[in-house]
Amino acid sequence: MDSLIAAAARSLAAGDPLAALNRVALRNDAPALALRGIAMAQLGELVRARTLVRSAARAFGPKAAAAHARCIVAEAEIALAARDLNWPAKKLEAARKTLEARGDMVNAALARYIEARRFLLIGRLAEAEHVLAGIDPAPLPPALQATHELAAAGIAIRRLQAKAARTALARAGGAARRAGIPALTAEIQGVADALNAPAARLIERGKESLITLEQLEAVQASKALIIDACRHGVRNAHMAVWLARRPVLFMLARLLGRAWPEDVPRDRLIERAFRTRHPDESHRARLRVEIGRLRALLQPLADILATRRGFALAPAGAAGVLVLERPSEEKHAAVLALLADGGPWSSSALAMALGVGQRTMQRTLEALAAAGKVHSLGHGRARRWTTPPVPDFTTILLLPAVLSRD
Repeated sequence: MDSLIAAAARSLAAGDPLAALNRVALRNDAPALALRGIAMAQLGELVRARTLVRSAARAFGPKAAAAHARCIVAEAEIALAARDLNWPAKKLEAARKTLEARGDMVNAALARYIEARRFLLIGRLAEAEHVLAGIDPAPLPPALQATHELAAAGIAIRRLQAKAARTALARAGGAARRAGIPALTAEIQGVADALNAPAARLIERGKESLITLEQLEAVQASKALIIDACRHGVRNAHMAVWLARRPVLFMLARLLGRAWPEDVPRDRLIERAFRTRHPDESHRARLRVEIGRLRALLQPLADILATRRGFALAPAGAAGVLVLERPSEEKHAAVLALLADGGPWSSSALAMALGVGQRTMQRTLEALAAAGKVHSLGHGRARRWTTPPVPDFTTILLLPAVLSRD
């Protein structure tokens, strides 16, 4: 390859897209198109980046199989950065197999990391962990080693394993320093900052406090009965009852847990669980039915006792009752938590990640936009959602062999 292409590739590997563009901005041959696409992706121009990388793939053609496959991997990473989670996974797998057959193990590993990060975004932790377990990061460039550790930290955070997450982030930081890529270092620091932020709100005997992930991990290991409003479940150290599909029952459990060891008046339970300010006998009859259902589901975790005023929670052999809630009472906290990663999400990707209908997600986003909590970019199928202000693009697109000869 010629000197300008080689210099542009080195600039991209070092995380300097402007220097790369200065060298190939006016060229339209296949290698230059690929490099321009990657540079535009690093600058956050994802739509233009995808167009350029697709043009490069067509220009390389089927005879340059490895170069064509690298362009597919680049397009997949751009799709991931754009939160296009419906991008065809089989296409990426075929490109990975081509790269492995041609001996390009670096970009084959990058394809696996893209797959793992996609699983992580949609909450499929076991699949993400399985993909990571199949990659040995030791022989890879430092930037990909950092990517490996970032994915491992993301899995550990989702599993509430604070110590493992911090260990992975420390390794990621060391790899990022060796790579010398500022955007990668910033991405790792952003994850570290999130790890230090409040992870949940703990309510015990009527007192509330914000707790970090380390403290949350300790709570999970305690012998107390835990009413988990983050995951909509009731559990102790031995078993769990998940009530995500039983919102009325979970609201009753949550109210009883917040009041423990005191009882909760019947009218208060009716008002919050049934959303009415004027309870009548029909509501009281329904409350008795729902309390009976909850009592049956919670055995042997706890019993629910009738009192003169209402009902009280009685944990079975637990050291107490703890209620875990989100740090903020924001109604759409789960949506904002996903958007907080800085990426531009489509409504379909958000719906997939949260397991809700796309029309429901669109209504949620419109309500958040009306409140000024999210911004939209583009129109129609290209519309993406972010939290203001729009953050910089931080995902590193590293294709060090994109220009090597097949």
